[in-house]
Amino acid sequence: MINMVKSFNELTPELQVFAGGKGGMLARMLQDGYPVPEGFVVLPSAFHEEKLHKKAWDEILIFLNEIRKNNKGALFAVRSSALSEDSAQASFAGEFETVLNVGKDNEIQEAIYTVFRSRQSERVKAYSSVQGIDLNHQIAVVVQLMVASEISGVLFTGDPITGSYANMIGNYVHGLGEQLVSGEANAYDFKLSRPKGKYEGPDELKKYAHSLYGYASKLEKQLKSPQDIEWAVSKGKLYLLQARPITTLTSGNLDTYEINESFSGDALWVNTNVGEAIPDVVSPLTWSLVRALDIESGFVPGYYLWSGNICGRIYSNISQRLSAITAMYGSPKLGLKILGEVFGQVPEGLAIPVYPFSRMEVIKIMLPGIRYYLKKNKEISKGMSQYIQDTPDWCRRTKEAIKKTNTKEELLNIWKYELEPYNTKAWWGLLVSGSKAVLALSLSKKLTKLMGTEDANALLSNLRGDTELASLGPVVGISKILKGEMSREEYLKQNGHRGPHEFELFIPDPLEDVNWLERQIEKFKVSNTDVDELLQKQHIQYKAALKRFEEHFPNKVKWLEKQIAKASEGARIREAARSEFVRVFRVIRAFALKAGELTGIGEDVFFLYINEVKDLLSDKDIKVKHIPARKENYEKYKALPSFPSVIRGRFNPSEWLKDPNRRMDFYDSTMPIAIESDSEMLKGFAGAAGRVEGIVRVLATPEEGEMLQTGEILVATTTNVGWTPLFPRAAAIITDVGAPLSHAAIVARELGIPAVVGCGNATLRLKTGDKVLVDGGQGIVHILE
Repeated sequence: MINMVKSFNELTPELQVFAGGKGGMLARMLQDGYPVPEGFVVLPSAFHEEKLHKKAWDEILIFLNEIRKNNKGALFAVRSSALSEDSAQASFAGEFETVLNVGKDNEIQEAIYTVFRSRQSERVKAYSSVQGIDLNHQIAVVVQLMVASEISGVLFTGDPITGSYANMIGNYVHGLGEQLVSGEANAYDFKLSRPKGKYEGPDELKKYAHSLYGYASKLEKQLKSPQDIEWAVSKGKLYLLQARPITTLTSGNLDTYEINESFSGDALWVNTNVGEAIPDVVSPLTWSLVRALDIESGFVPGYYLWSGNICGRIYSNISQRLSAITAMYGSPKLGLKILGEVFGQVPEGLAIPVYPFSRMEVIKIMLPGIRYYLKKNKEISKGMSQYIQDTPDWCRRTKEAIKKTNTKEELLNIWKYELEPYNTKAWWGLLVSGSKAVLALSLSKKLTKLMGTEDANALLSNLRGDTELASLGPVVGISKILKGEMSREEYLKQNGHRGPHEFELFIPDPLEDVNWLERQIEKFKVSNTDVDELLQKQHIQYKAALKRFEEHFPNKVKWLEKQIAKASEGARIREAARSEFVRVFRVIRAFALKAGELTGIGEDVFFLYINEVKDLLSDKDIKVKHIPARKENYEKYKALPSFPSVIRGRFNPSEWLKDPNRRMDFYDSTMPIAIESDSEMLKGFAGAAGRVEGIVRVLATPEEGEMLQTGEILVATTTNVGWTPLFPRAAAIITDVGAPLSHAAIVARELGIPAVVGCGNATLRLKTGDKVLVDGGQGIVHILE
């Protein structure tokens, strides 16, 4: 039986997929108890060759009459619900037709056809093309009881421009909401401050603020992403009319590997630690593996220590961790102290954005994770020595088993029952050993107070003691080979898995190159390096500093011996655990290559995520078609120079590269650009972030659009949906009328076009041919010529 028409109540999760973004979400909200006006969805299957099936129309009449029974004189809103609409990548805000206030059966039928046919409109085609979405839209149609709203508004649970979650921000107008979205009327602003929803705005909305905040918070939590919510007030009752992801606060497109997690919100990102461990642009497979491990060991909500991804480069979003500490202790001071010791001091003048967690929320979310972390810590610590000892043989045996495997099923079983569990164990070993290294950090601070920085460093420079740190193995080992103290085979066994690219699985192991070791030996000879002499020189400095300590603090000598012994043990364990984690992690490369061999995709396997590799081995349908796009983006990321070590807010590499005054130490998206103080400027609302310099084109109507040249800056009184086909040609957009949530701002943000809206007199101040600099993030237009 073909499903053609379903009420919001009847639409099951399986059918919601065919109801499109809007229809599926309305059904879900109504079923979950949100105040949604009743309605139904006409599914794509109800249409055949542009006509409604008779059976479908009969069902529509039944639903209409059911609604009319309890709503005398009912009027209806007929809206699109394309299957690609209101997704995380594209909202299609205002692109399809909407028909309001229809009551008679023939009017409703005509409205359904109007909406259905709008999928072929020029503006939908233009928007789809820019977003890289299939032009052959499948579309459902939503028919919903019309709410005669006294107030209509939009609420964003995060700031769509800056990415800040400190406040939910909204606009509203009197009457229907169409004039708000179209930008035809300037709106009233309000905000709801987290974590308790304190209201700031006009008094008339205050009595609905608490309920609106409650619904928005619940929806955001349920849907696991910041939401753009349409709402209305009618006859004293608050209604929710739609919810969709804020498309500007998404980290990108997993299908194409266009990932930039700085776009998902206002956060502070650093790579001072992880950038050293993982300096390369990571492939999709490597990133998915590290992200899975990060999730395994994480307990701070939204905090990724090892797997924050900004255009393929790894960063830690430390503001999320600071936010949790601030919520727990009421002040960021402790958090800044802790994080400063691990990640280095934050540049002077750089503010750290704090996510407004409540204390109880943090405790509730983090407690299970902390318990699990402590349990694993205890478990791994107990068996650490044995694990370090056993791992080389385990890796050798597992690689041999992978090599001998002839079927996809066998290989998948090796992953499930051997490699994945052991890799997770190795990860915990890396983390637990890292916590032991804190002993050296703590001792360093104490010694610096007693002896000063230079002597403190000298005293801690001999943590290897009479043994050898694993990190010194590659260089000391070559010296031993040349002196005949170590064979080449033993060297490769101990150090053949280590290298500058050890965390990136797409890059071959040193062992895969038979000439690798000989080249290292030749380079070592040419450098004329005497490792023993360097170590001896350091040891002399250590002894001299130790003697000075004994002279100044004779009563603390035994204390120092014990502390150095503990710190040395911690350092040795940490280095050994890291080496063994890398050894295990590199076995995954052998697994991936075998998976590529057995499935016929070769090294393209590194452009799948680990869940997709498992699906491929299980003969499930996977997105192999996306591999070319992922490879293209991976290569594009590799071609970019290194990014700043510290990044605050939304970081767009292409914009940053164009800035002749860019800095490598830090980037702060909230800082206004330097400009001559006497320059003329226009001030409006920050519509869409970005900075661009260009030539103005003032247009009175969209029909004049052919005059707009590619790369010019479009200036207009206001822009509704009719202007959409022009947007892709514009370098930036400036309007007289509008607000941050108007159509011009919404579409410009999604297309990545800087926009300043609501300037008031831009069309009077600016003339075609003027040269301006548009700063969309600050809401400023600088008039240059």
